[in-house]
Amino acid sequence: MLTQAEADALIAMRKSFVERGAIALPPGVDSTHELVGEDEQERFLLDLWRGTFRLSKFRFQERARKVIVLVRLDVDGSPHTNPDGARIGGTHLHIYREGYEDKWAEALDKKAFTNPQNITLTLRQFCGYCNIENLPPIQGGLL
Repeated sequence: MLTQAEADALIAMRKSFVERGAIALPPGVDSTHELVGEDEQERFLLDLWRGTFRLSKFRFQERARKVIVLVRLDVDGSPHTNPDGARIGGTHLHIYREGYEDKWAEALDKKAFTNPQNITLTLRQFCGYCNIENLPPIQGGLL
């Protein structure tokens, strides 16, 4: 587990892709891309998942130290129930919270994520939110 200060620092750290090959987002994609932090000591993973039947359903996730979810964006998925019982709609953002890890979600900030139906734009905005720089080309697939 991380302290909140450690998690916040990892999220804020500038990161870049280890490999610069194009990112494909076709239906059914389930891929992981390695990232390196600006200090080159920290390594991160960017997980990309997209539904096969409901193409509007996808998930982007940034992990630190292989297993710690720092930020996860769920689009057009199931509603989420937070530990306090509050329910959040099917499109929401999880941000690491000390003591709860990724168990809390919040409604999507419409200024940070302007059009969640556009998977390519949303990936770019998610990477910006997570301070992931120098994105390789993105191939969005259908929708």
